[in-house]
Amino acid sequence: MLLFLIGALRAIVEMLGLALLGLAAMSVLAGSRRHDNAIYRLFELLTRAPRRLVAALLPASTPAVVSGVLCFVLLFVIWIGLALWRLTLV
Repeated sequence: MLLFLIGALRAIVEMLGLALLGLAAMSVLAGSRRHDNAIYRLFELLTRAPRRLVAALLPASTPAVVSGVLCFVLLFVIWIGLALWRLTLV
């Protein structure tokens, strides 16, 4: 059961990380018209909670790009940590 929960958490963290990468790619590709794009809004909706959590931990003057990158790094570290935890249980 624990292996399943770790796998499910890894899938959620992976999905959030990929959504952050998609958000960054859409920002570059769509430019200033990105807010009109439905896919960009979907990625923004999916990643809103982790980005706000990271932004709450940073000073208020921190740019949104920095909090987005730190959010991705944090998700990546969690993903690797869950993978290592799963390996120790197998």
